[in-house]
Amino acid sequence: LFIPFPQQSGLYEYKIFGGLADIPPKLCADVYMDLNFRKKWDQYVKELYEETYDDEKVIYWEVKYPFPLSNRDYVYIRECREMDVDGRKIWVVLAKSVAVPQCPEKPGIIRVKSYKQSLVIESDGKAGCKVYMYYFDNPGGMIPSWLVNWAAKSGVPAFLKDIQKACLNYSKST
Repeated sequence: LFIPFPQQSGLYEYKIFGGLADIPPKLCADVYMDLNFRKKWDQYVKELYEETYDDEKVIYWEVKYPFPLSNRDYVYIRECREMDVDGRKIWVVLAKSVAVPQCPEKPGIIRVKSYKQSLVIESDGKAGCKVYMYYFDNPGGMIPSWLVNWAAKSGVPAFLKDIQKACLNYSKST
């Protein structure tokens, strides 16, 4: 689902609704929050780690982009909360980009300075979970329309399949 960004910048906000059958919501949240495990299953991760700067946990994430595009990197904070809403357990993950002087831009990599994500995971009432994600970033640079179309049509569904597969392999590798 595409919703134009309010400033008419030509950028999109993404809203994703999906279900992961046979993946309990806590497992999905654990896999999503596990940065070390993500390096194993997400083929687009070039570098990913968490550091503490001024008593705040900050994540650095470099994403591989296809040739001839430059890789992108993100510096962001995130928080995961497990909530009880009328007896329903819901996991909420919020993330947003931050500027951190201790983590300067690297030559040849485009810094994504505007990034927001909200993720909500809850039980589907059976053995699986429902996932809702809101996502926005401004990748910067000149990105051809074919890549935007690819990300929308295949990247998001592929990510859901990848995380589902990662969840199934999580208990084996941790």
